[in-house]
Amino acid sequence: MPLITVDYTDRLAGSFDRRGFGLALNRLAVKLLDAKPEKCKTRFRRTEENVVGADAETFALVAVRVEIFPGRSAEAKAALSEAVLAALPEYLGAEAGPVQVAVQVEELDHLAYRSAVLGG
Repeated sequence: MPLITVDYTDRLAGSFDRRGFGLALNRLAVKLLDAKPEKCKTRFRRTEENVVGADAETFALVAVRVEIFPGRSAEAKAALSEAVLAALPEYLGAEAGPVQVAVQVEELDHLAYRSAVLGG
């Protein structure tokens, strides 16, 4: 179970291969966190306004948040963050321009988390 959220700047909408990146994120979670493929959930949210630094037009922004259950080592979490940073450029497209990227891996309260498949 990782629950992955990717927020990205509106101006990347036409060039960002979100499906490809989402599949890559899920594969990385399986490889580096020993996650089960069917438990990986990745969603994307396009943001209309972002301000990075003093000039909002200089950088686009991609912020990746990976929520996992406790028990992974600090080294595994850091390895995932590094792998996400390394993988992202392949999915942005040449016209993306400068992109500020942040990756955060954090633990969920596994006692309070619930998941279900509805209507099927």
